[in-house]
Amino acid sequence: MPLAVRPTVAADAEAVSDLLRVCYTTLMEPGYPPGALDRVLPLMMRANPALLRSGRYYVVETADGTPVGCGGWSLERPDAPNDPVDPTLGHIRHFGTHPDWLRRGVGAALIERCVVDARAAGVQRFECYASLVAGEFYQSQGFRPLGPLDVRIANGMVIPSLLMIRDRL
Repeated sequence: MPLAVRPTVAADAEAVSDLLRVCYTTLMEPGYPPGALDRVLPLMMRANPALLRSGRYYVVETADGTPVGCGGWSLERPDAPNDPVDPTLGHIRHFGTHPDWLRRGVGAALIERCVVDARAAGVQRFECYASLVAGEFYQSQGFRPLGPLDVRIANGMVIPSLLMIRDRL
């Protein structure tokens, strides 16, 4: 089935949140101890309004308009959005693929769109805070792990993650 990748708009918030809810609750649980995600997942499953409006966040849709994947990039660090940016370093953000669409090119299409757009903006490399279950996917897309990382979500909550980098776009 043909897939289309398009930038999101603010009106996509509910559809993206619904997609993230299905993705994260189904796919992330096997990589974490029981209960480890209970407090952080509700915060992670909400679409980020600033990303949706940025022109750098995308949704993958089937021919009938059904969203099956989402993700994007930013110059701002996800954990420090107010810090100065390095215009050559992009940050992969808030990726998710519907469980029924795994290994069908959805994530690869999102990465490719991010690479094309980021390269055009002068970005030379990507950094990613990958969940513990997503490292293999990112490695298949040219990222290499740098080591473990505790990502701060909110109110002192953290989620164990992997810091990964793609040195060349």
